[in-house]
Amino acid sequence: MFNSLSGRLLILTTIFVMIAEVLIFVPSIARFREDYMMNRLERAQIASLALLADDMIDSDLETELLENAGVFNVVLRRDSSRQLMLSSDMPQPIAATFDMRDNTAAVLIRDAMARLIEPENEVVRVIGAPVRDAGLLIEITMDTSPMRAAMIDYGIRILILSAVISVITAFLLFLAMRALLLKPIKRVVGHMKNYAAAPEDARRIITPSASVTELHEAEVALQQLETDLTQALRQKERLAQLGSAVSKISHDLRNILTSAQLFTDRIEMSEDPTVKRMAPKLVGSITRAVHLCESTLAFGKAEEPSPTLTMLALNDLVDEVIDSERLAVGTFDLQFECDIPDGLMLRADPEQLYRVLANLIRNARQAIVATRTPGHISVTGYEDMSAWWIEVVDTGPGLPPKAREHLFTPFQGGARKGGSGLGLAISAELVRGHGGTLELAHSDASGTRFVICLPKGDGAITIGEVPAELQNTAG
Repeated sequence: MFNSLSGRLLILTTIFVMIAEVLIFVPSIARFREDYMMNRLERAQIASLALLADDMIDSDLETELLENAGVFNVVLRRDSSRQLMLSSDMPQPIAATFDMRDNTAAVLIRDAMARLIEPENEVVRVIGAPVRDAGLLIEITMDTSPMRAAMIDYGIRILILSAVISVITAFLLFLAMRALLLKPIKRVVGHMKNYAAAPEDARRIITPSASVTELHEAEVALQQLETDLTQALRQKERLAQLGSAVSKISHDLRNILTSAQLFTDRIEMSEDPTVKRMAPKLVGSITRAVHLCESTLAFGKAEEPSPTLTMLALNDLVDEVIDSERLAVGTFDLQFECDIPDGLMLRADPEQLYRVLANLIRNARQAIVATRTPGHISVTGYEDMSAWWIEVVDTGPGLPPKAREHLFTPFQGGARKGGSGLGLAISAELVRGHGGTLELAHSDASGTRFVICLPKGDGAITIGEVPAELQNTAG
């Protein structure tokens, strides 16, 4: 009952109707008390008419008239003088006087509640205006015990009636809400469960049919969500199949290109001037093709393995990467600089960090060589209380606008013409595996600066924690 929407609705409706009835009960019981006293005044006035018709009545008749009126004494003021019309012995002195001619609602409610709370019988004086202007005022004295008993009886009947009305109202509202809202909601839930069983099946997408405006809008939104999800799942499935096919093709193509690369080494040894002139271009093309195949195969893996963290000397690792790049530079005028304090140790996976640095430095080297202008690449490392920082800065031409816009997006964020963008995407993923960040801090015609942040603690570094001077300012 309490865990279902319909049960809670039934209970809450009953409670709210009861609260409303209680709020009505207080002024109702005050009105009942007022009517009770006014009724006694009218009875007393009628009883006094017998005395007006005959100045002398016997005591038995007087007693009967007072008992029928439910009072002890009746005082009538027809002009300037007050006249005791009917009288009898009072069991106790008068405890209070109530003037019914000019009472506010607050006073009536206060007096009614006080009478319900007070269980002791009292004799009270009640003053009112005679009906039909039969005098200036009329006074009576009466017991409070019969009035209190009548008020309690009236209150019990009101509460019982309120409870019956509450239950009937709640039940009718429950039936209405069940038919108008709960059944449509259950139908939507049923559609959702049916769709969840096979989200690739477009036939399971909900068709909006609710007549309630809000529920119809929810069904429309659900239909759009399910449609988009079904399309995304189909696209994901096609991309997975395509990726599998591309990986297989890249694997075989890489082997073919590797063999071709061996033959180009022989071609470069030819003495033919035309062959010598064309051979470097052929070698470069095949090398780029091999690199693309290798990057595609690397990215096609489900995920990179978790890093094996160990303390390593950053200087030695950077020197190894730079030495490898110096071999690829040949005679080109490109300077490398390593500005890392001796003995700086950091916690990382040596193999994965080598791949990240090699990718950044290789991209910088290729960008500078492509300009045929002498350049400079520097790697700087330092640490603070919370993290280790590595900066790779070059004097190249800067990243193209498209590369900055899709910097770490595979096949869209290539740092150079003909690049796939896989290197940067893989590097960013490897750094994230360390709980750190790889950010482009600066890139324009004067050069490019990448910043790697590796946290010292267990928590991952967020972009908001990167110092402002190192955050991405590329535009």
